[in-house]
Amino acid sequence: MRLALTGATGLVGRRLVARLRERGDEVTVLARTPERARRALGVEAVAWDPSQGPAPAEALSGRDGVVHLAGEPVAQRWNDAARERIHASREIGTRNLVEGLRAADRRPRVLVSASAVGYYGPRGDDRLTESSPPGADFLAEVCVAWEREAQKAAELGMRVVCLRTGVVLDRHGGALKQMLPPFRLGLGGPVAGGRQYMPWIHADDLTALYLAALDGEDWSGPVNATAPEPVTNREFSRALGRALHRPAVMPLPGFMLRLMKGEVADVVVNGQRVFPRRALGLGYVFAFPTIDAALSDVVA
Repeated sequence: MRLALTGATGLVGRRLVARLRERGDEVTVLARTPERARRALGVEAVAWDPSQGPAPAEALSGRDGVVHLAGEPVAQRWNDAARERIHASREIGTRNLVEGLRAADRRPRVLVSASAVGYYGPRGDDRLTESSPPGADFLAEVCVAWEREAQKAAELGMRVVCLRTGVVLDRHGGALKQMLPPFRLGLGGPVAGGRQYMPWIHADDLTALYLAALDGEDWSGPVNATAPEPVTNREFSRALGRALHRPAVMPLPGFMLRLMKGEVADVVVNGQRVFPRRALGLGYVFAFPTIDAALSDVVA
């Protein structure tokens, strides 16, 4: 396949580019600093700032598919300016990508766009599937706008898939990289009581889901990119302790996490119980369906 990717220098993008190259696909990335992306990834790179205008049609023409990963990091202290960057990078950036696709000659057949389980908002113990309604908090509003703009590519005759991603377990970055130091010292434990659910996924499964969404003609619409066995924060903490052969009994009160991280801490404090009904129904078999298997692999 001939593919174009945005956000390719991030944690998910690097893994995905590597897998695509391994299977012989031709990859072009759209990046703000194409020289850096070219050096980092070893693929063709074209300049594009998602906030500044439509994606270059010539970088999209003749491609078989597009993967859209670009977006301002959510894991930062939120203030008004940060919220605006997070929201605009997804809504306006995706709108500008679709405008580039609209102008493309020999338009790609499929757009696979990142999204997040933040779509559902804080929902306690509710069992959430792709048919569950959106929440009403900040991240839910961001995800709704993000997916709405991506789905406009369907008006161009493209198949559109939005992967609502949970916490990605990867030893090289993301949330787990921040958790490992205290847990390795035996200072880790449940957050805010630990009863809230944590929708997680091994990085290998997330990469494989992107490939399945690109390749599978039956894949369309929202797909929860989370493992089939969500766990509570307490269960996750115990599993991480087991994987590291360390105790995991030091609690971190929710108010303390909010003091340390600000409003973004609510993502961890509230949590969601998300199930990948669509992926399972489409026949995807998770390589790491359980938290013990996933963490044992990641921290090995």
